[in-house]
Amino acid sequence: MWATAVGVARVRALESQRENALFRDPLAQAFATAGGLWPSSPPLPDDEAARRRWLAVAFSIVIRTKFLDDLLQQASASGVRQVVLLGAGMDSRAFRMDWPEGTRLFEVDTAAPLDFKASVLRQERAVARCERITVAVDLREDWPAALATAGHDPTVPTVWIAEGLLIYLPEDAVELLLARISAQSAAGSWMGLTLGSRGVIERFAADAVPGSAASMWLSEMPDDPVGWLAGHGWEADSHTVRERAAAYGRPISTPPQREERPGGLIAAVRR
Repeated sequence: MWATAVGVARVRALESQRENALFRDPLAQAFATAGGLWPSSPPLPDDEAARRRWLAVAFSIVIRTKFLDDLLQQASASGVRQVVLLGAGMDSRAFRMDWPEGTRLFEVDTAAPLDFKASVLRQERAVARCERITVAVDLREDWPAALATAGHDPTVPTVWIAEGLLIYLPEDAVELLLARISAQSAAGSWMGLTLGSRGVIERFAADAVPGSAASMWLSEMPDDPVGWLAGHGWEADSHTVRERAAAYGRPISTPPQREERPGGLIAAVRR
């Protein structure tokens, strides 16, 4: 699945080339093209419906990246100095964002993507702007123990990011992941999640190419994500991609095709 993370890097590379980019990710192009996993200029699908779906996914990646960048800045401003990226993939926030002194950023993922990433970072001579600690562990295993061994302190606040992750997990695994995050979160912790909006699997995965990202989507957001997170001890706000896109000056011109339910961009604080 980590090749999907390379595809996400490609989207971020394209956004970074825009004059009015919502973020700049100088490493994204290197991640996207290293090892020949992704062509330098991937063609859009020939099928018009598939093309629209691809563009919609790419647009959502751009908006969620900006949304979580802002959340991380807010958490840092509130005094949080521990960051955990779950399923970190090709995330380069340790290198591209400005971090307060004393920030420790943990990247949790399996060994294969972390090793691939390390080779690209060496090639690019990339220097992290905070203390960056990689934790090679499968999220289906006892990752909290591995995180603790790497130096994470659950007695002080943490900001957790699970970006583009939960949609690939079955519902029971999503519940377990959230329970584990909550158990490691002191009061004042933050969390940024992206959830598959209701109906997204029906719209995108039904005719997805085997092995593609959409073919591996498993779970959508609950009907009431704010209430769901409140049950786990988090005070959350839910936003749609459409709402955030408008706020960022990238309004979606087409009207919603159906009634828009609570959104899959989640910002939460542990009380």
